[in-house]
Amino acid sequence: MQRRKFFQKTYSRQQLAGGVYVCRQCHRGIHSLFDEMTLAKHLNTLDSLLLNESLQKHCRWVARQRTVSNA
Repeated sequence: MQRRKFFQKTYSRQQLAGGVYVCRQCHRGIHSLFDEMTLAKHLNTLDSLLLNESLQKHCRWVARQRTVSNA
């Protein structure tokens, strides 16, 4: 319950529905590196995510991976 109240007090419905577009691998990386509250309190903008060194390292790794086509 505590988390829900924080989000309701801090962000509007429109803000909660918004987000940034990232590939599936980067999305998984973001959530494996950071918990929901850290993202909400400290990494809640695209700029703050892009400046994070751990996430930069992960994104560089993702960029080097071969893409697999479903065709």
